[in-house]
Parts: sequence; C-alpha cells; structure tokens
Amino acid sequence: MTKLSVNINKIATIRNARGGSIPNVAEAAERIESFGAEGITVHPRPDERHITYNDVRILKDVVQTEFNIEGYPNREWLDLVIEACPAQATLVPDPPGVLTSNAGWDTLKNESFLTEVIQELKGKGIRTSVFVETDAQMIEGAARIGSDRIELYTEAYASNYPKDALEAVTPFARAASVAHANQLGVNAGHDLDLQNLKYFASNVPHLEEVSIGHALISDALYFGLENTVQMYLSKLS
Repeated sequence: MTKLSVNINKIATIRNARGGSIPNVAEAAERIESFGAEGITVHPRPDERHITYNDVRILKDVVQTEFNIEGYPNREWLDLVIEACPAQATLVPDPPGVLTSNAGWDTLKNESFLTEVIQELKGKGIRTSVFVETDAQMIEGAARIGSDRIELYTEAYASNYPKDALEAVTPFARAASVAHANQLGVNAGHDLDLQNLKYFASNVPHLEEVSIGHALISDALYFGLENTVQMYLSKLS
C-alpha cells in the first residue's frame, strides 16, 4: 500500500496569519499520525512564511512516523536537516520567494551540486529523494547522483486528469517504471486530491509514498481532520 505523508505547511500558514501558537503545529502532527497517516512532511522556506526552522526542531522530537523535510538544499537548510535527522530529505529546486514548488530538477545540469548534497545527507543516514518531472533522462540522472528515491511532480497530472485521465497518468506510469529500473524508489506529490488520487495510485506502479498538504488541509475544513485523513487513506488502499 502506498504511504500517505501529510504536509502540514498550511497549518503553520493559518497560525502565522495571527501569530501565537494556534493552531499548534506539533499537536496537529501528532493527531494526523494518530488518525493513520504514515508520515509528516514539512517544507521550510527561507522567509519562514509557514513552517519555521524552530517548528522543524520541535517536530523532530514529536513525529513518530516518517518525518520528511522538503526544500532547496542551501547551507542553512542542510544544517537544519542534519540537525533534525529526518527519515527522508526531499530536494526541491525552488528559489527563495517562489509561491509553491513549480518544476522538477534538471539532474544533468545540477549533477555535481546534487551529488555533493546527497553524499552529505546519506553520510548522516538520511534517505534522499529528488523532485523531478517525468523526463526519463532526469530520472536516470537522479540515479547517477546517488539519490534513493525520486518524487514525481504531479501538477501536470492533476491539471489534465479532468480532460483525459489515461493520457494524464501515462507519462507518470512510464516515469515510475524508469525509476524502478534504475533502482529508485518512487514518491509523488503536488495537487493530488480526493478526486484524482485513487486513479493515480492505481495506475502508477512502484508508488511508495504520496505527500499531500494543500488539498488535504483544505478538505479538513469541510470534513474534519480525522475523517479527511481516513478519506485519503481509503484512496490508497
């Protein structure tokens, strides 16, 4: 069964809108785990507009399932990840100030840089994943730089799913097969939701984990957090 990792950035966004500690990010993570999620994901950015670096330091002692820290691997982020020592670090090529992740790595142009980053993280016992699109060359590049997994950037799937589900998912199924042939684990995330998740998980082979935040936390406003986590889990069963 594909694991569900819940990205809790949006909970921190609500807290930061007013300041203080409500809603409490650590308590939310604990509850999400107790509701059945198999992982917690955060994506601290340099401006700390949602998850802060201090949140990460608190969560490292709270999360009992798989802790996944996403981000652009500058020195400050790397030092934080090494301090927190999560189960997984996901490298994302988003520059400072970008609203949300919007592209995968060019693993060929960034081969030297990413190789050094991955070696450092793996030397600390941290599993690595590289955010990529469906291009086979980029996936093969991820294998060459020593990554343990890829995370498929699924915005294109989500956008095209209502028009033609099979056409939308086919490039991702092929990409997952390429990754598996290159001994890479397969994760996925971005714009997956209750409408498109089941089809994606049913048609993409070797899918180990999905990371979902915006849609899940938004759905929780209507359905409640516990019920929503269960609804997403049911799409993966």
